Amino acid sequence: MQNEGVIGCIYHQIHASVVENIVYNLSTHHYIKERHFLLLNKHHVMQLREASLLQLRPEIPNATINPAMTSEEIFQNRTLRPVAKLQNELLLEVFRNYARKHKNVFYDLSIEKRLDYIENAIHKDMKFRNSLKGIIIGQFTVQEYKEYTLNSSALNKRMMNIVKERLKSNVQLLEYQYAH
Repeated sequence: MQNEGVIGCIYHQIHASVVENIVYNLSTHHYIKERHFLLLNKHHVMQLREASLLQLRPEIPNATINPAMTSEEIFQNRTLRPVAKLQNELLLEVFRNYARKHKNVFYDLSIEKRLDYIENAIHKDMKFRNSLKGIIIGQFTVQEYKEYTLNSSALNKRMMNIVKERLKSNVQLLEYQYAH
């Protein structure tokens, strides 16, 4: 009877995944689908998540790290910039949605006023700002999140400056025709 309880605990800690491969069979000249079942425990799932997050991030050659940098500068170059670049298309679409929800006023403005609009939206609209933060923070590893929480105020400023500059530098992609 006690073994059943142990088996139940083990069962709850294991996740099953199915991996499908499409393979070309040379002898029959047909494609076949192979299925492989993987059993992963929670630790392995987290390791896979973290490895996947890091692997997806683009490299930014000019985002260097050196010993003279503060921990915030290192975090900015190692984490914030690559994540913002990875999330660029999503950030643009979120801003387009923001502009639509605010009666498309953005699209009637001059380029200079559009840049001010982006700045004000990020600075003054806390709901929008928190949404942007979530888009970035959701791509952190657990260790990066722990590091972020140690100095979130300073890192939030850096994060929002990076997002703001990314939106401003893509202002041409925020034209009205792209928003619909």
